[in-house]
Formats: sequence, structure tokens, C-alpha cells
Amino acid sequence: MANHKSALKRIRRNEAARLRNRYQHKTARNAVRKLRALENVEEARALFPKVVSMIDKLAKRNIIHANKAANLKSSLAKHINKLAK
Repeated sequence: MANHKSALKRIRRNEAARLRNRYQHKTARNAVRKLRALENVEEARALFPKVVSMIDKLAKRNIIHANKAANLKSSLAKHINKLAK
């Protein structure tokens, strides 16, 4: 157990950040799943900017790696283009 006041505060802050990161990551993952499940091109194109924004925010905050964000966005764009054909 921590002995210093600052260490106790750090533990509280880390836990709050962990829960916040977990919530944001799970929400983005669910949005990606929802987008991949769509069969309608118009719905997919409408949802795509929102999902990309969520992914970019995760990458900016180092919740996911920048390359993973790029790969996700690329694969989602491919999916939408495949639906359009």
C-alpha cells in the first residue's frame, strides 16, 4: 500500500483514467462492429465520420496505437467501398 499522500492520489487518478479509457475504447469498438455489420451504403457512409472521429481520439490519447487506428480506418473505408459496388 502507498505511504505518501501523492501516491494515494496517483492511485485514484490512475483508476479513474483506466475506467474512462476502457469506456471510450469499448464504445469505439462497438461502433466499429456496428459499422461492419451494416449492409446499407448510405447508413454506413453516415456513420463512418463518427467512427473515424472516435478512433482518432483514441489514438490521440494513446489509448490505441496510431498504426492500429490507421489500419482500422482503412479497413472500414474498404468495407464501405465494397458495399458501394
